[in-house]
Amino acid sequence: MTLPLPGPLPGAGPAQVLPRWLRLLPAALLIGTAVAQLAEPRSQQFGYLLSALPPLTGLIYGPGLTAVLGAAVLVLLALPVTRPGHVSGGDLAAVAAIGAFSVLVAWFRARYTRDLVVFGSVAEAAQRAVLPPLPEHVGPVHCAGLYRAAQRGALVGGDLYDVRAGPFGVRALVGDVQGHGVAAVGTVAAILGAFREAALDEAGLEGVAARLDRRLRLDAGDRTELFATALLLEFPPGGAVVRLVSCGHPPPLLLRGGRVRELDSPPGPPLGLGLPDGGAPRLAATDLASDDVLLGYTDGVTEARGAGGAFYPLVDRLTARLGADGALAPGDVVDFVWRDLTAFAGEIRDDVALLGLSLNAQPHADAGLDTDVDADPATDGGLNYTHGHSA
Repeated sequence: MTLPLPGPLPGAGPAQVLPRWLRLLPAALLIGTAVAQLAEPRSQQFGYLLSALPPLTGLIYGPGLTAVLGAAVLVLLALPVTRPGHVSGGDLAAVAAIGAFSVLVAWFRARYTRDLVVFGSVAEAAQRAVLPPLPEHVGPVHCAGLYRAAQRGALVGGDLYDVRAGPFGVRALVGDVQGHGVAAVGTVAAILGAFREAALDEAGLEGVAARLDRRLRLDAGDRTELFATALLLEFPPGGAVVRLVSCGHPPPLLLRGGRVRELDSPPGPPLGLGLPDGGAPRLAATDLASDDVLLGYTDGVTEARGAGGAFYPLVDRLTARLGADGALAPGDVVDFVWRDLTAFAGEIRDDVALLGLSLNAQPHADAGLDTDVDADPATDGGLNYTHGHSA
């Protein structure tokens, strides 16, 4: 499930976006002016007001309605019963010229508005192809995501997330590309494309991370400033456990039993900087209970500042929320964080991505245990578990 953000409908024209009272303003002014002119036909003020109606209509409606209202204005100025005493033939010619110019402006505006709607629709389709809406369920995993690009009018910026099912289980990605806004969309698309292929081909999560790192280094070429942080999660088939790899990204939060804590994972370098000694990042794993929720996020959340300059205290706010209402579904967690973040910070200046995940399975027998994982081909699909008590 992807939580929508409020905003105007894509492709809406100016007349559809404006409030109803403003759309009715030209007709209301025309009728009101005509009534006032009938009540006081010799007044010198109403003629100037009528001449302003065609330009106003041209800013709101198309050329057809602008021409109709302009003709109505000329009729009111020409009829003896509504014609002000100071209006001459030259004044009528001037009003007619203003009306014709207003129709021309309305025609050009309508034409370019149509072009903008087409370009906007194409851009929206391209962005949704890069980051499509997140389904509510991917295999046994319940998902909820929220994305907010820093650049106004953009659907995709420098953050990313995805959840994919494959032969090795359900795999999820949360990442943050260096930079933000539309300029980072190309890198986001490259990483997501590599992840979707690697999720199907790579038997180990560390292999997925290596594939993403290689792709980013190939795209970077000689540019050393191109990198991305990433958090990879894996829900293997038939087990209530999550495996994770961190590539310079903030660790996910585990919401369990009214408490919130970060999951420990061996740190690794960001993607695009090369893995140390050509090796693979280390894995960590945590057993999951049925009510557990994992929250992945980007630094646009934790680096948002409040009115006093303090950073948003994500863990403290979530803990207080759980203390008030107990267990929450992934969608409730994501929705709360976004609403609370915007109330705390007022203005969000960085890309924000939130991904809530929970496993629709029975509680694991060892739920509550953390697992440090070392590669070992002889054990459980190449993973050797060393259990320890959770914090």
